Amino acid sequence: MRGNGVIGILSESTNKWERRAPLTPAHCARLLHSGKGKAEVTRIIVQPSTKRIHHDALYEDVGCEVSEDLSDCGLILGIKQPKLEMILPDRAYAFFSHTHKAQKENMPLLDKILAERASLFDYELIVGDEGKRLLAFGRFAGRAGLVDFLSGLGRRYLSLGYSTPFLSLGSSYMYPSLAAAKAAVVSVGEEIATTGLPSTICPLVFVFTGSGNVSLGAQEIFKLLPHTFVDSSRLPELFDTASLPRRAFQVYGCVVGYEDMVEHSDPVQVFDKVEYYAHPERYEPVFHKKVAPYASVIVNCMYWERRYPRLLSYQQLQDLVHKGSPLVGICDITCDIGGSIEFVNRTTLIDSPFFRYDPLGDSYHEDMEGDGVICLAVDILPTEFAKEASQHFGDVLSHFIGNLASTKDIEDLPLHLKRACIAHGGALTHLYEYIPRMRNSQETQGNVTNGLSKKKRYTMLVSISGHLFDQFLINEALDIIEAAGGSFHLVKCQVGQCADSMSYSELEVGADNSAVLDKIVDSLTSIANTKEEDNGKTNLFAVKVGEVKDSCVKMGGYGSKKRNTVLILGAGRVCQPAVEFLSSIGNSNSPSEWKKSCKIAAEFEEHNYVQVIVASLFLKDAEEIINGIPDAIAVELDVMDHDSLSKYVSQVDIVISLLPASFHNTIANVCIEHKKDLVTASYINDSMLKLHDAAKGCGITILGEMGLDPGIDHMMAMKMINEAHAQGGKIRSFTSNCGGIPSPAAANNPLAYKFSWNPAGAIRSGCNPATYRHDGGTVHVDGDKIYESATKFRLHDFPAFALEVLPNRNSLIYGDLYGIQDEALTIFRGTLRYQGFGEIMGSLARIGFFHNEVCPILTNKDRPRPATYRTFLFALLELDNSDDEEESVKAEKLISERLLALGICKQDEAAIRTAKAIIFLGFYEQTEVPSTCQTAFDVTCLRMEERLAYTRTEQDMVLLHHEIVVDFSNGCPTEHRQATLLEFGRVENGKETSAMAFTVGIPVAIGTLLLLAKNITTTGVLRPIDPEVYEPALEILHAYGFNIMEKID
Repeated sequence: MRGNGVIGILSESTNKWERRAPLTPAHCARLLHSGKGKAEVTRIIVQPSTKRIHHDALYEDVGCEVSEDLSDCGLILGIKQPKLEMILPDRAYAFFSHTHKAQKENMPLLDKILAERASLFDYELIVGDEGKRLLAFGRFAGRAGLVDFLSGLGRRYLSLGYSTPFLSLGSSYMYPSLAAAKAAVVSVGEEIATTGLPSTICPLVFVFTGSGNVSLGAQEIFKLLPHTFVDSSRLPELFDTASLPRRAFQVYGCVVGYEDMVEHSDPVQVFDKVEYYAHPERYEPVFHKKVAPYASVIVNCMYWERRYPRLLSYQQLQDLVHKGSPLVGICDITCDIGGSIEFVNRTTLIDSPFFRYDPLGDSYHEDMEGDGVICLAVDILPTEFAKEASQHFGDVLSHFIGNLASTKDIEDLPLHLKRACIAHGGALTHLYEYIPRMRNSQETQGNVTNGLSKKKRYTMLVSISGHLFDQFLINEALDIIEAAGGSFHLVKCQVGQCADSMSYSELEVGADNSAVLDKIVDSLTSIANTKEEDNGKTNLFAVKVGEVKDSCVKMGGYGSKKRNTVLILGAGRVCQPAVEFLSSIGNSNSPSEWKKSCKIAAEFEEHNYVQVIVASLFLKDAEEIINGIPDAIAVELDVMDHDSLSKYVSQVDIVISLLPASFHNTIANVCIEHKKDLVTASYINDSMLKLHDAAKGCGITILGEMGLDPGIDHMMAMKMINEAHAQGGKIRSFTSNCGGIPSPAAANNPLAYKFSWNPAGAIRSGCNPATYRHDGGTVHVDGDKIYESATKFRLHDFPAFALEVLPNRNSLIYGDLYGIQDEALTIFRGTLRYQGFGEIMGSLARIGFFHNEVCPILTNKDRPRPATYRTFLFALLELDNSDDEEESVKAEKLISERLLALGICKQDEAAIRTAKAIIFLGFYEQTEVPSTCQTAFDVTCLRMEERLAYTRTEQDMVLLHHEIVVDFSNGCPTEHRQATLLEFGRVENGKETSAMAFTVGIPVAIGTLLLLAKNITTTGVLRPIDPEVYEPALEILHAYGFNIMEKID
C-alpha cells in the first residue's frame, strides 16, 4: 500500500450492462475539495469509459483526471473483478472479489494479487459490529427485479388474452431514474385502482420469500400498487367467493419465511429456526401445498442452500399445473440456478430477461406465447438503476476512502477495514489463512479414495453451519482439526450470500485413531457451546449461529460511554421515529448501518450514548411510543406544572418539544432557566424570537423549525441558493411546493386526501390569506379565495402524479430569510394536493361547511327530533327536508342540481364531483349529529375525521419540490435547478410510521444529535438556514435514507 492519497477508478469490463461506479463525480468532488484539515485524497484518476453511468467529462468537471494509466494510484477502486492484466504491483485494490470463500473460479485473480504484492480489500467483508454488510446492492436488486417482472407480466397476460395496466410498464433500465420507474409503477397502480384488472385473473397474488433487503426492495415497488398483504394462512380465503369476494381493483401480497415453507417431520413438533438451520433433514417441504397453489407470482428473494428442501421442484410444478394453479411466473431475484426453484436452470439477460418453462412438456422457450410459466433470472439487476445504486454505494464507501487512500500499513486502519483486507504485501492476512487449506482440499475433491481416505483409518463427515466466513469461524474450526492431528477434505461448501444467511460446509475429517476424532468433535462442539446427538451413520455437527454469536461477541450495550439524556415532550405520531433514531446512538445492542456511513454519528457514539425520556400528559401514550425501544423511559408530565417541568428539564442534557407551538414559550423559558438546549419542529413566532438574547446570554441554543416544512425545506433551499451565489449567480425565481398527501393507492376518495390527525388545523390553514411575488409583482389572495386559486402542478420526473398547488400564506418573508429579497422576481411557496381538491374544498367552503358560528339547526332544543346529517345538509343547501326513501337514489342529482342553482358551482362536472364528496362524507345520512357539534365547522371536522382516515395498510406520502432560476452575469446560460424529496410511509420492525411523522421526527432528532455532538455552536434562537446546521443535517438525512434528488437544466 502506497498511501499516497491518489485514487484510481477502474473501467468495468466484466459485463456490457455494468454501468455502476464505486464513486460518483459528486463523491469525488467532496473527497478532493472537502477542505477539512489535511487532505487524505490528493488526486483521483478515472479510467475512461463510454458506458459508465456518469460520463468522463463529469469527473473532469470536479477535478478528476481521466486516463487509462493508473500507475500513480495507491488505491484503485472498482465494482466487479478487473481483468488480471489490470492488477499493478504494490497497489491497494477494493472491489467485490468473490475470493474469500475460496471460490475456485476466482483463484487466478487472488494468485495475481499475491504475485504482484498488492493489497486486496473486499467490499463484501466491510461489516458492522453485528456482522451486517455495510456495502451492498440488495434493495436495488429487489426494486429492479420486480419492475422488470411487472413489465413482462403485462406482455405475458396479453399473450394469454388479457389487457392489463402492466402492459404500459417498461424495464427498469428504460427509465432515467428509480424515481421515474416508481412513478411509472404508481401510474399503473392508479389505472388498476380506477379501471381494475380482468376478474378472471384475480385475485392476483404476489408471494415474496424472505424479509431481507432484496425482499424489502421488491416489496417497496409492489406497495406502489393498490394492495393488501395477507398472512399465508389466509390465502385460501381469497379464493373463497362466499366469504371474500374477488376484488379486481387491487393486488395481494404475502411474505413467507421458512416456517411457511417446511414443517417438522414429527407432527407433534413445531418449527424451530435454529434446529432447521442445523438439521434440515428433520423437516419436510410444504410450500407447494400451502402457499404455491394460491400464488400468481412467486418473487424469490431468499438465499437457499442445497441441504434445504427446494421451494418448488419440477414435479411439484407439474402437479400444480394439473390442479389448475393460477401461477403465471417466477421472479427469481436470487438467481440461484437449479436451486430453490429447480426449473430455473439458467440466468437471463437484462435486455432479454425472461424464458418460459412448460412443465407439462418439460420444455424451455424464449417467447411469451404458449403454455407454462415465465421466469426472470437476471444476475446483475442493481446496475439497471446504476445512478442511484452508485450514489448509494458511494455514500457509504466515501467514508472509508480517506483511510484506505492515505494509510501505508494496514495495522493503522480501523478494525472494520483491516478485517476486510484479504491480502497484503504478497501474503494472505491471518484471518484468511484458511483459503489455501480449502483450495488444497478442493484440488483433491475428484479423487477422494486415493487421498484422505487411504491416509487415515478413521473418518467421519462433519457438517459445520453458521457465519463461517463473515465471522471467520472457519479458521477456528480448521485450526482445531489440524492441531489435534487430524486432516480434512472439503466435500461440500455452500456459502451465505448476505449477512443474514449462514454458510454450510461438509468436511470429511480423518484421523489415525478414533480418540483423535473424539477430541476434534469435543473441541468443535465447545465453539458452539452445544452438544449434538449422533443420529445416523455419520456424526453430524452444526455450529449454530445463535450460540456462536453469544460466546464470541462481547455484550454489554454501552460499556463506559458517557450518557446523554434527551427529554422529549409530547407522545404523538412524530415522536416515535425521533425516539428510535436517538436511542440507537451509541447502543451496541441497537446497531444501525447508517451510522457507519455517517462520520458525525460514528464519532459521537464512539464515546457517547443517548438515553431518551418521553413525557406525556397521559403515561399510556408515552409507554406506547417506547415499546420495544431499549432503555427509553416513559413518564407522565403536565408541562403547565412549572415545578414538574423544571424538575425534568434540570436533569437532562437537551429538550425536544413536539407539543403545539403555544406551549413552546413556556418550555423555552424553563430551558433558559436551567441552561438546556431546546429543539422544536414548529415555526419560530415573534414570542420565541424575543427569547433570542436571553438564550444567547445563558449560552444555549433554541433550534426551531427543524421538521419538514419548516425544516427540510429550509435546508434544501439554502443549499441551492448558497451554491448558486458561490458560483456568481443571482436568483431570479424561487418556488417551493410541499404536501403531505395519501400515496396514490390510498387516494381513494373524492377529495383524494386523508388526515392522520384532527382535520381542524388543515381546514383552518386553507382559509388563511396568501401573498407572493410573481415576475416582480406582488400578488394577494384572500383567505376565501385560496381554494379557487389552485393551479395545475406536474413534475417531469413523476409524471403519474396529477397534482395542484395552492399558495401558502406569506411567501415574501422568505425573501428576507433566504437573502434573495432584492434579486428574486418570483418568490412562491405552495401547498400540494391532488388535482381537484381545491375545487371541491372551495365548493364546500361556499356552501358554508366551514362556518364557525353557532348553527341554529344544531342547537335548537325545540325541534321534535335531533338534527341528522341530512337535515344539517338540507339547511345549508336551503332545501326542504324529506324522509322519502326514494331520495337516496337521486341524492347525487338532487345535490348537484342545487349547487348549480345556488351558483356554488358553475359547471355540471364540478357540481357532480362536489355532490359525490358530500355523499361520501356522510352528509346525506339520516344519522343523528352528536350534540357536541355546535357549528358547521364542528360537524365537518367530525365527518372528515371519520371518513378521511387512513386504514392500517394505507401509506401516506410527502413530496417537497424546490425550483430556482439562476442568472449569471459572466455570460453563462441561465440555469434551472431543482431539488425533490419524496418519502412514503413505511413499516419497520413491525411498527408503522407515516411519511409525515418520519420527515418531521427525524430532522428534530438530527438537530438534537448535532447539538449533543457540538456541531452546532451558535447560541440564541436559530433556524436551520446556516451552513453550520443544514450541511451536517443534510448529510445525516442522506445517510439515514432520505433521497433528495437534485438536477440542473
